[in-house]
Amino acid sequence: MARVLHLVGSAVDEFFADLSRLYAADCLEVTSGGHEALVAVVAPDGTWRFPADLSPSAIAAARAVPLADAVAFLSRAGIDVVVPQMFCLPGMTRYRGLFDLLGIPYLGNPPDVMALGADKARARAVVAAAGVAVPAGEVLRPGEETSIGLPLVVKPVDADNSVGLTFVRDPAELGQALEEAFAHSPAALVEEFVPLGREVRCGVLDRGGELVCLPLEEYAMDPADKPVRLAADKLARDDGGDLRLVAKDPTHAWIVDPTDPVTEAVWAAARACYRALGCRHYGLLDFRIDPQGEPFFLEAGLYCSFARTSVVATMAAAAGIGVRELFDGFVADTRADTLG
Repeated sequence: MARVLHLVGSAVDEFFADLSRLYAADCLEVTSGGHEALVAVVAPDGTWRFPADLSPSAIAAARAVPLADAVAFLSRAGIDVVVPQMFCLPGMTRYRGLFDLLGIPYLGNPPDVMALGADKARARAVVAAAGVAVPAGEVLRPGEETSIGLPLVVKPVDADNSVGLTFVRDPAELGQALEEAFAHSPAALVEEFVPLGREVRCGVLDRGGELVCLPLEEYAMDPADKPVRLAADKLARDDGGDLRLVAKDPTHAWIVDPTDPVTEAVWAAARACYRALGCRHYGLLDFRIDPQGEPFFLEAGLYCSFARTSVVATMAAAAGIGVRELFDGFVADTRADTLG
């Protein structure tokens, strides 16, 4: 039995902390029993807690400790594998790097790959160099003007969940769109609008050195009413203030039949992206499909929470791989790699 630490929370804000707890709680539920589970919760003020579980009462009851004390605990806890559940940029990079320093293995991509995937401009440049189609685009900073023709899409260069994204049809809208992007990032990525055919995501698993592409997930789009996916199409809060996953509603997203003609083209592009970005264990790639059926890489989401609602887990389930099987396989592979 492996001793598995679930790294939860956010070093940035409560939104990312809530998102992390939402996914991690389900992961703990679905993977319980096969491993000894420990929980570490990082707060935006930088303190750590090691609660018995992820209930609000357990988190509140756990003593908050500084980083130095947390490192001392982690060093002697006998942890076999870490499951990173932090979705803020420091959580995806610096906190993973901490476990590299401690010599404790973790599931998923290392900090440099996570940082590459989080920077949309760098990620698109890397996959374009590998021969994958990307929309024409450029990075702007305050005071600079775009050469991309309308219509276009403006997004913060390093924000997630479509935060700060704007579809621009009218030149009068461009200034406000750039301001919105700059409110979330020091730079904006301006991209040519790829005419809507479809929009899909592709999960890729490394199964013993073979890159296995999972059934695609497609999102509800409409050329007139919903030409791009916005933040409200992904996450929202209910009447009680708790986060909910809008995109998991079957009217918003569904699994594509693997015999669909678009699948093979997306799979080929996804494998090329995975290799170019240097992914480990798994990757999640977003594509826009133009009316002629050509996939254009949009961005990478290089994490998996191993919750039942996690996109990679949903796709794997459609391929006959249960989330528990997926999780246990990566835990075993990671331990085997560590032991040499």
